Amino acid sequence: MQTGWMNIDSSVALDVLKSLLLLIALTGTRALVVRWISRNPTLSMEAKRRWVVTTRNSIVFAFLIGLVSIWAHELQAFTVSLVALAAALVLATKELILCWSGAALRVGGKVYAVGDRVQIAGHRGVVLDHDVFATKLLEIGPGQSAHLYTGRVTIFPNSLLFSHPLVKENPEQEYGLYTLVVPIQTDEHWQDAEQTLLRSAKAECMPYMEEAARQMKLLEQTNLLEAPSPEPRITIQLLEPGKMQFVLRFPAPDRGRSRIEQAILRRYLVEMIPPLTAGQDVRQTDT
Repeated sequence: MQTGWMNIDSSVALDVLKSLLLLIALTGTRALVVRWISRNPTLSMEAKRRWVVTTRNSIVFAFLIGLVSIWAHELQAFTVSLVALAAALVLATKELILCWSGAALRVGGKVYAVGDRVQIAGHRGVVLDHDVFATKLLEIGPGQSAHLYTGRVTIFPNSLLFSHPLVKENPEQEYGLYTLVVPIQTDEHWQDAEQTLLRSAKAECMPYMEEAARQMKLLEQTNLLEAPSPEPRITIQLLEPGKMQFVLRFPAPDRGRSRIEQAILRRYLVEMIPPLTAGQDVRQTDT
């Protein structure tokens, strides 16, 4: 062990000696060159100043190059230690760095802002606040299809922006297209149910059709894509034998989506399940 320390000390001492000798040699060279320049009668004063400055900078550069050459093996060992320290530091603060990077992504990409409704990693709600570490949501639910405030606050780290896709429910427009799923059994009169649901949607969405069409046209011009028609439309999905569902797409203002959805459902149920009359109720009771 003592031999190793002695070898290290002798190596450092030798490098120090080499550095001192290099400094003395370059200093002497600079003094000689500057003396020759100052005594040269063929050079003007401006040329002499320019050459003195050039000589000084060249000597400094040569000294730095010499130091790097002399201490190269020591610098290599220091660099390896520094890289190992940096790697350990990165591993220890990985989540923190991802949170900062996520905040930079949010700001640079204008991903979302306060007041936007977003979904990410099972979290859904209205953005209340955000900083360099996390984002705070006022939860909307229950589930992914409801639009009621639950009263709970969800906080997720900004690092989720790199590992999960983010869905923005109100993409900076006053009106949008939304979907409503209505389950039904195939043994029912599904054609009548489909027409009833479509009539209900058209009746509730009629006041917004003109403005929704204008918004879709503006979206088409802004993003250079073919925007869908705002007219209510139904898609049929077969889930399993004996069961099916209607997927209704309807236009609505961004802040009136839940109210219009409930109005469509209530109108549809009133037409499909008419209330019992008093006579029918009596006959069923007698039976």
